[in-house]
Amino acid sequence: MTATLQVENLQTHFFSRGGIARAVDDVSFTVEPGQVMGLVGESGSGKSMTGYSIMGLIDEPGKVVGGRILLNGEDLRAMPASRIREIRGNRIAMIFQDPMMTLNPVLRIDTQMIEAVLAHQDIGKDAALALARDALVRVGIAAPDERLHAYPHQFSGGMRQRVAIAIALLNKPDLIICDEPTTALDVTIQGQILFEMQKLCRESGTALIWITHDLSVVAGLADTVSVMYAGRIVESGAVAQVLARPRHPYTYGLIASAPSRNPRGQALRQIPGSTPSLLNLPSGCAFRDRCTHATAECTQTPETRMVDGRALRCFHPMADAPLEAAS
Repeated sequence: MTATLQVENLQTHFFSRGGIARAVDDVSFTVEPGQVMGLVGESGSGKSMTGYSIMGLIDEPGKVVGGRILLNGEDLRAMPASRIREIRGNRIAMIFQDPMMTLNPVLRIDTQMIEAVLAHQDIGKDAALALARDALVRVGIAAPDERLHAYPHQFSGGMRQRVAIAIALLNKPDLIICDEPTTALDVTIQGQILFEMQKLCRESGTALIWITHDLSVVAGLADTVSVMYAGRIVESGAVAQVLARPRHPYTYGLIASAPSRNPRGQALRQIPGSTPSLLNLPSGCAFRDRCTHATAECTQTPETRMVDGRALRCFHPMADAPLEAAS
């Protein structure tokens, strides 16, 4: 079976007077049909830029300078712009953190949803309207017929986000990239959206990349997880394996710093220091200045290697023990 998405050695750089920011640096991963991959990391780690690179949404001064992005075996980087426009919104869709990146403020919801269908499907307007109505119902919007005649400004922020998610679902794409789309939603609606996403993947074989900083969402939604730091994936593997027994010191620190894991009455655990500027990364491992396991060897750049069934970019992996017992 051909993987839905195969990213190989992806590199996206931003060129400025201050230097070159390597926002995405040698990133590789695979997402199979029906699989959900969580992409996690701190702000500025390159998660969203990876998603934008796949969608072909990198603008100047940024540029995808290397690597391959294979969608069902076809290299998106080798396609002409006209072919990319056919695929975007049809075979591949993205749900943004800000729904107004998807919605046009001066058009009614029904107009926007019908256009999204007719742009890629040879069906009548009535059939497109029916698909739009069903999509709104799936994301939990009450009175869909009334809402279809409304404008985006007549919706709350959470309602606008649900409409944006419904638009992404319209054409049943092969791949959906979600950039923290449920951040503005309450827990009940978030749970409903996550359930619908899982159901979509299970029933239609849609592959899903869920970009987030919320590890609890990844634990309940994803099959695999890739952890990013300073533009690189430092650890990836099955969700249950990585979250329960992290081997990279950064992954361990990220999970251990969750408040729910902190003993009552003690100071919150945290990763020392702060994320380095992409314009001034330390030589070798970008995490070494914050890592308690770093040695002189870490001034060299670690290659990705397989360790206990997961991909790991580290010279000194953590002990293979449950998180609470790891040291």
